[in-house]
Amino acid sequence: MLKIYNSLTRGKQEFVPIEAGKVRMYVCGVTVYDYCHLGHARFLLVFDVVQRWLRASGFDVTYVRNITDIDDKIIKRAQENREPIETLTARFIEAMDEDAAALGAEKPDF
Repeated sequence: MLKIYNSLTRGKQEFVPIEAGKVRMYVCGVTVYDYCHLGHARFLLVFDVVQRWLRASGFDVTYVRNITDIDDKIIKRAQENREPIETLTARFIEAMDEDAAALGAEKPDF
């Protein structure tokens, strides 16, 4: 049985999906203006383990992870590098995907 900490009630409660047999996971991702660090590796692996466990437990999982590709830090870094924002973010998204693969983390569904 999976228990989740509920910050509203300040206690653990049994996980029960909104729709029986299906789980929709939305995870905030990285802001892609530099290479990944240990904190990024931690979140990649933690949510990879969660979605794998849910799937292994028989749930139909939709795993979505966002990538912040426009942000003040990104704009500043692109200006410092004298490159388009799209070029900067594409480079660091690719680097993040390579790092996640090297860690053995599965790609999210979306």
